[in-house]
Amino acid sequence: MLNSQTPQRDQAPAFPTAASPLGRRSLRVTSKALPEHNRRHNRSLILQTLFHGGSMSRADLARESGLTRVTVSDLVSELASEGIIQELGPRTGARVGKPARMIGIDENAYTVIALDLSADDRFVGTIVTLRGAMVHRLEVPIAETTGGGAVELALALARDLLKRATVRILGIGIGTPGIVGHDGVVREAPNLGWVDVDLAGRFRAEFGVPIHVGNDANAAALAIHTFRESSAESLMVVTIEHGVGAGLIIGGALVEGEQFTAGEIGHVVVDETGDACACGRIGCLELAIAVPRLKRRLADAPASDRDSVLADAGRALGVAIAPVISALNLNEVVLSGPADLVEGAFLDSARDTIRARTLSAVSNGLDMSLAQRSDELVLLGATVLVLSAELGVS
Repeated sequence: MLNSQTPQRDQAPAFPTAASPLGRRSLRVTSKALPEHNRRHNRSLILQTLFHGGSMSRADLARESGLTRVTVSDLVSELASEGIIQELGPRTGARVGKPARMIGIDENAYTVIALDLSADDRFVGTIVTLRGAMVHRLEVPIAETTGGGAVELALALARDLLKRATVRILGIGIGTPGIVGHDGVVREAPNLGWVDVDLAGRFRAEFGVPIHVGNDANAAALAIHTFRESSAESLMVVTIEHGVGAGLIIGGALVEGEQFTAGEIGHVVVDETGDACACGRIGCLELAIAVPRLKRRLADAPASDRDSVLADAGRALGVAIAPVISALNLNEVVLSGPADLVEGAFLDSARDTIRARTLSAVSNGLDMSLAQRSDELVLLGATVLVLSAELGVS
């Protein structure tokens, strides 16, 4: 049964926009750049500048983007004819001469269908504007459904959201647990029972719109980098839900790894005398801090031991990520998960453990915090997957 919530259309974006663009991945140049490549790049640059800089005049846009006024005027006309950019009228305020006419992205020109498949008890989907405002949200309980049944639930959720969409769809973005290739194939997602599931292909065949699939932790990192103002060009986002994962952005670029497994910290061993994990190892991090297991341990422990249980879990996380923080000299780590579990004893213990296991030169600058509105991060990141691929905005 679907649970439905309909926020107001004029609701503000979930986070302020960031000041710098995101390069998702670096591509090796193997052929000569063609004119159409340059045009695509320049379109992306125009939209990226307006997305992060807000409305501005054509002259401002040329100055900020570094493009010529002729190129800007040509591309603005093209984007306006497609309904992506809109005229906003003359600039207000006291200035000498005729006021310049302002332009900006029409945030309601398109919407994105975003799905979050990371929770242990439900799939969540929403209709999102180009600015990250959530227009309509649906949830479907999964009741331990795995395999093909889980794929069908995700398809049904997207189908119901599309019925409610009143603006043309730019694409569908999906944040899912597991190892995900650029082709949208989920190579492995143990908690959902998926191995080599062509999720993008299934959705594309069903809906006929652009489909973009990414790892949920990577999506959360993209959301924070794109929709939240931050001075950090490098950060780690740790997602704690059905499983455990990390999204890494280094120097403004998402790090996915050679086999797309960067950030797969859930099966790092943190307790060699611990319980057996489904992966075949002993004492994996996921056993210590994943939401279902942590909830069970809290339910079995006396209420007076709650902080102790959470502190032990936080310590396990600190043990796992301290070497990563030290190796990459990260100044920002954001935890995404249920606030009643992650905030307080868990977070304090994780922070203290990292400081105890790294040089003070590394940990003194560390900002470790709980993400605001954690339940929206993967949805916003799934939106970024679509914005980046279809409009060059990230």
